Amino acid sequence: MGGNSGLFAIRKPISKKQKRILVILSFAIPILLWCAVSYLTFLWHPVVKITSSGDVSYFKKEMLVKKEIFKLENKKMKTKGLKSALGLPYNPVYLPAPHKVAVSFYESFTTPPRRKGESWLHESLGHSIKIIFWGFILSSIIGVPLGILCGTFGFFRNLIEPFVDYFRYLPAPVFGALAVAILGINDGPKIAIIFIGTFFQQVLVIANTTRKLEISLIEAAQTLGASKLAILRTIVIPGILPDIYKDMRILLGWAWTYLVVAEVIGTSTGITWFINQQAKYRNFEQVFAAILIIGIIGLLTDQVLAYLGKKMFYWQRHDLEN
Repeated sequence: MGGNSGLFAIRKPISKKQKRILVILSFAIPILLWCAVSYLTFLWHPVVKITSSGDVSYFKKEMLVKKEIFKLENKKMKTKGLKSALGLPYNPVYLPAPHKVAVSFYESFTTPPRRKGESWLHESLGHSIKIIFWGFILSSIIGVPLGILCGTFGFFRNLIEPFVDYFRYLPAPVFGALAVAILGINDGPKIAIIFIGTFFQQVLVIANTTRKLEISLIEAAQTLGASKLAILRTIVIPGILPDIYKDMRILLGWAWTYLVVAEVIGTSTGITWFINQQAKYRNFEQVFAAILIIGIIGLLTDQVLAYLGKKMFYWQRHDLEN
């Protein structure tokens, strides 16, 4: 009863086979639910796709109508002795079936844009990745050193963290108009929003990670007469580097969450523009495809970083797997 073993053991590793199965299930379960909702008509098909309009004047073939309206109109036709409409249970246009999204996923890379001058999906993705890259790199160049200083020295902690702690509660999008006024309407304000959205959180996260370093290591170096700069360079930074690497992987995900907001500031560009255009055309299959590929790129990026982390910090390989 009180043992701590088996699949639900508390804070204990599970076997590689169990891990592989659970990883597969983590993706398979949502996909199976999506398939069930899409293909099993008794679960959730709130509209009817007209196959024959009958004597209902405004029904057209392939038209989607709500079930309530379909039943009401057929009831009217039956009362009048007229021919009823025929239709099949269907999902709304904004919830395409998995196979349609898969086809659109392929077509998004092979079919030219509807209008001349519009960007292909891969071009939109490339532009969005550039925005993420520069926003996050600039944030890290400043935020990581500041976080280390705040986590190491009480002077910097009390000088910087109170303001950063206040500023992190201000939503990054509220600075959109100001960013456009200062940086123009192109990529500058978008990068600025990514920067603002990640920088202040980054300083606090890195500072907190730095403070977790075993204080006895610093005290031992001080006892041996090491200078503050030497302690920072040889004790603090090497000691926290694996954990900072993990923090940066998480913070990169935060940067992606600000992308949609950033890309509607100034001129609409990138994957957000592509999604909005496809939504206007009611091509929701391509909307889903674009959303899914963002997740795929993010997941692959994180997995590559995790792999590199295990190679660089091999002595903490177990911790870096999570």
